[in-house]
Amino acid sequence: MTVLAILLPLLIACFGFWIWMLVDCATNEPDTGNNKVVWIIIIVFAHIMGAFLYYLVRRDRRIAETGR
Repeated sequence: MTVLAILLPLLIACFGFWIWMLVDCATNEPDTGNNKVVWIIIIVFAHIMGAFLYYLVRRDRRIAETGR
């Protein structure tokens, strides 16, 4: 029971973060080239690691470039 009480909130938080990054990429990433499609594929197939990768590598740069 203790392991479940620890892991369940962590899994829910990771799933929420994954959904947040997927929606953020799909709605805010510019359509220039294939960047949006490539990032969506990375996030979908690499799951939480893809979401963290997008957050660390691309999200801040996109906000600086486009302002959103």
